[in-house]
Amino acid sequence: MALSLLDTARDVREAAYAPYSRFKVGAAIRGASGAVYRGCNVENVAYPEGTCAEAGAIAAMVAAGETTLVEVAVIADSPSPVPPCGGCRQKLAEFGAGDTPVTLATTGGALLETTIGQLLPGRFDQDHMSKV
Repeated sequence: MALSLLDTARDVREAAYAPYSRFKVGAAIRGASGAVYRGCNVENVAYPEGTCAEAGAIAAMVAAGETTLVEVAVIADSPSPVPPCGGCRQKLAEFGAGDTPVTLATTGGALLETTIGQLLPGRFDQDHMSKV
């Protein structure tokens, strides 16, 4: 039986490298092909040189040749679901539509269903670039 996107994020969270904050985050994204890409946070003693889980999953998707995501799941051990940081919101918006579903979860079972558009209203996109 295939793992759900949230179960995949939960599994990869265990691989996170977070010796400084001890705050492990897992992310899984589904590409337009249906393939699932995983990412976990990777800290570095030279803050802020670490990598977020969402960025890792996006990098895996792009490395596999996909550039469109259709679903996102993020999980952390937190009292309430943890939204992506601002940079990751912009990264998600680069590859997903405003109505792309995003599930934010805690290891304790709390869930928040949202979308990329709700996470980043008024997003900066290619329409803002000058047409040279």
